[in-house]
Amino acid sequence: MTPKSNQPAHQSRGDSQPSARKITQLRDAIAAHTAKNSDGSAFIDRELEEAKTPVRKKALGLLNYRARSTQELRGKLLDAEFEAEVIDEVIADLEHSELLNDEKFAHEWVHQRHQRRGKTRLVLDHELADKGIAPGIRAQALEQIDDDDEAALAETLARKKAKKVKRMEDRADYDKELRKIVGVLARRGFGQGMALGIARQALDKRCDELGTEVR
Repeated sequence: MTPKSNQPAHQSRGDSQPSARKITQLRDAIAAHTAKNSDGSAFIDRELEEAKTPVRKKALGLLNYRARSTQELRGKLLDAEFEAEVIDEVIADLEHSELLNDEKFAHEWVHQRHQRRGKTRLVLDHELADKGIAPGIRAQALEQIDDDDEAALAETLARKKAKKVKRMEDRADYDKELRKIVGVLARRGFGQGMALGIARQALDKRCDELGTEVR
């Protein structure tokens, strides 16, 4: 007689082993688990990270040299012939880490160039627009400069230019020097009316210093 199996009658020989379907499910579950960080987020796409590495290095080098707007940085990276999609990923990372911030850039640009280079609101607004800064951000940054600041700046520039005048013998000399000072102020972005009034004051004072009466 054939000996009876010790297995229960309802269990077949293969039932003690996991089915192919269960193995697949377990494998998928393990893969999903290992593809998660402790907080449940997916691991970083390694291929994308490898593509971003040289772009990030270039971007950080440019930002280390000087601050830049988002549009300016993107343009430099495109000029370096990196892929646009990868550039966008790197820029998003830099914005998230506050290494790239158009509001901070605009605020510092206005502060530095007004204080050190005597730029007016009009000129600074054009410069920021050229760098792709949005109108609202430009307006907010330019609030650092008021009318009194601009008038004081114009007076300083006019006095500096007038100081270079060594002699004025007649009205023609006076008018010539006046046009020069007005031109300097106009090129800095000051309005014609303000420029003329402040230039005249500075030149009249210089006439008094030179002891000449040609006005």
